[in-house]
Amino acid sequence: MDAFRPLLFEDVEALLAGPTVGDLPRLVEEYGVLRQLVEGTAAGVVVLDTELRFLYVNPHMVRISGLSAAELLGRTLAESSPEVERPESVLRQVLYDGQPRELVGTGHTRADIPFTRRAWHATYHRLQDDDGRVLGLAGIFLEISAPQQHVDELERAHRRMTLLDTATSRIGTTSDVQATCAELAQFMVPDLADAAGVELNLDVKAGPHRPPPGVLRLRRAALAAVPGIKDAVLALAGLGDTLDYPPGTEIRACLDAGLPWLSNGISEQDRQSGAVHTDRSTSYRNIGVHSVLVLPLIAGRRPLGTLSLVRAFNSQGFTGDDVSVALELAHRAARALERAALHTREHSMALELQHALLTDAGAPTDPRAPTAFRYLPADDVALIGGDWFDSLALPDGRNLLVIGDVMGHGVEAAVAMSHYRSALRALAMAGLPPHLLLTHADRTVADSGFDRVATCLLALEDPVRQTVSYANAGHLPPAFLSPDGTVALVEIPVGPPLGTGFGSYTTLTRPTVPDGVLLLYTDGLVERRGEDIDVSLRRLTRLRLSPRASLDAILDDVLAQLADAPAEDDIAVLAARSRPA
Repeated sequence: MDAFRPLLFEDVEALLAGPTVGDLPRLVEEYGVLRQLVEGTAAGVVVLDTELRFLYVNPHMVRISGLSAAELLGRTLAESSPEVERPESVLRQVLYDGQPRELVGTGHTRADIPFTRRAWHATYHRLQDDDGRVLGLAGIFLEISAPQQHVDELERAHRRMTLLDTATSRIGTTSDVQATCAELAQFMVPDLADAAGVELNLDVKAGPHRPPPGVLRLRRAALAAVPGIKDAVLALAGLGDTLDYPPGTEIRACLDAGLPWLSNGISEQDRQSGAVHTDRSTSYRNIGVHSVLVLPLIAGRRPLGTLSLVRAFNSQGFTGDDVSVALELAHRAARALERAALHTREHSMALELQHALLTDAGAPTDPRAPTAFRYLPADDVALIGGDWFDSLALPDGRNLLVIGDVMGHGVEAAVAMSHYRSALRALAMAGLPPHLLLTHADRTVADSGFDRVATCLLALEDPVRQTVSYANAGHLPPAFLSPDGTVALVEIPVGPPLGTGFGSYTTLTRPTVPDGVLLLYTDGLVERRGEDIDVSLRRLTRLRLSPRASLDAILDDVLAQLADAPAEDDIAVLAARSRPA
């Protein structure tokens, strides 16, 4: 077996000093085998000197770098591939202690490859002579760009899914358009942009804000930005400022087609041509912005506005993945904005309807029946519509106080409220006692097919008999403020809410107390989420009120002590002072 031992495993210097005639052919052959092994491998092989300059590169390393061997030899790693990230301190540590080390380098070389970012797994060994003198390093590179790109794509996909899932819980949490715009802008920063603005379509047809013919005018409704550029972006277009997109510009064409518009590396020509338009003199370049992405906010076929994203300074430009994620977020946000806009329109309609129906409430025709009222709409635009109150001076000198609350909210609740109010007003003129008023109102509304039930409380004051007669259809009991300042609940038999058609009600008559004040209210005044109703009602009895104050002052004190801010539900309160015969 020793006859077949390769000569290069012997003392190479001894062989070169005195080779026999038969040794030379074998040396040449074995050298060729080793060279073929090193230069034919699919790994990059390099030899570096102690200054990390190339002394040798194999052909595969030449292909990796995109440079020729002549261009590599004598140059350092950093000089030959400056866009590759590698911890050169680790290489110097190998030179220092001789311990082999593995590391991963990532980046770009001059070679034309299909990967967005290359990655290599490298192993470095120290080279030294027999005397221990350090000669340099030997490095072997294996490219892992394909599996690394697959991992990167999985991470990006996971990031996209996480962003989209998170957006569901953070965008559109309220029924308010302005709040939804703010949530959208804040969500985009800093994960997808350095600054984000939401601009809404004004759709102005006339007046001083009417844009020139053909110009799309948007109003900035929300803005979020990283601290370094927030003030500068606000100077370009702050909250409430308008942005005009004339026809023929690139952004306008994209918006008309419902497509995103992207510019990585904004040029002065872009700004002058109107691709990036602003009526401010400060340019994007001056504040470090280099990339802009504008996405349309479209619900159905209705353009609601735009979502504008910018990146500045050292941030990378927008990628195709960024555009895909931002576009999906814009679609979801547009649906949330459409819902919020619908609630806002419904809120306005319900509030106007309620205002129209209640404008004469609390202003009875009989000046001898002093009453006062307060109505506070809920802060949530989805909750407007159900509460009503009335004060009717009847022909026989009696005065009927009414307070009620339609189940549900919105325009339908406001419309239902008008039905109940009209029915009770008509029945009251017939001189019926309170329990029969409720009975007839219950059946009238039930027979009409209206499916909204309502609670209702009646208090019929008779100044001649010095009595007050009560009847209750599922409503909270009234409170009575005595002349000594104490507040007590008036216990009344409670029947079912109106609108079922099966109501049975009872009239309870009590004597009036001179100078006492009767308080009728809806549940928004006392009820609190998660709190037992008995606890809520006891809060009424602890009110500190001045019975000699005016009714308006008493109601202001009641609201100051009980009404929450923001209000979770409508609040209606009606006050009446007992009058002499």
